[in-house]
Amino acid sequence: MLVVVKKSAQASSSSNFLVLGFAAVHHFYHYPESTRLRISQILVLPPYQGEGHGLRLLETINSISECENIYDVTIEDPSDYLQYIRSSIDCLRLLTFHPIKPALCSMVSSLKETNLSKRTSSLKMVPPSDLAETVRQKLKINKKQFLRCWEILIYLNLDAEDRKTLDNFRACIYDCIKGEILGTSTGPNGKRLVQMPSNFDEETCFAVYWTQDGGDADDQTVEQQPEDLKTQEQQLNEVVDSQMEEIVEVAKNVTSRGKDKLSVSCSDI
Repeated sequence: MLVVVKKSAQASSSSNFLVLGFAAVHHFYHYPESTRLRISQILVLPPYQGEGHGLRLLETINSISECENIYDVTIEDPSDYLQYIRSSIDCLRLLTFHPIKPALCSMVSSLKETNLSKRTSSLKMVPPSDLAETVRQKLKINKKQFLRCWEILIYLNLDAEDRKTLDNFRACIYDCIKGEILGTSTGPNGKRLVQMPSNFDEETCFAVYWTQDGGDADDQTVEQQPEDLKTQEQQLNEVVDSQMEEIVEVAKNVTSRGKDKLSVSCSDI
């Protein structure tokens, strides 16, 4: 456990220090001879919140993971705000990590040169697999977190006035989320989404299932009505809009905290 304290200014205090917050961190064995760090909780006491103590705890944990050659760092069920701080910190670290630059700039160039508006072509906005492994080895950022930061780093290198490139970026986010929810398979053997009746919220309740080989395809496939497809599209766009908002918010925070690290952009290469 890591604890943040400060020296007490009250002479009558029974302790010389005040506890401001703490982080509970656990070590987990990783085969064959490594250890993973998992953060189960970070708590800053209410009187001291908003002073950057949580951020410093995360930075300290990152430093420990690098010094002790930990396999990677994960967080158990992080809150939205903790994930926001975590992504901001990791993006700032990645901005000064030179091995990422060529692949990042190549991805930005592809977004600028491609036109995805008519959906006649597609572009996978993913980093090289060896780069994800390098980031894990050097910075101890796990793959899932790196992919999240990768999208933010790309956005940071886009021109806010270039509407076409921003639309391409959103189209890539859309395709990624759609693939995660529905999969990319077509025909009778794929992942499918079906609206489900519910007393909770009829507009947002659905089930995802996989069809299997064998039998009549008509027996395995539930035909979606135009209204269902429209609702599905609306739900997907809502998820995409939410993720875009998260990307933009983290990008703003990274920009405000690390202007010096953003001084060299992909356009300079």
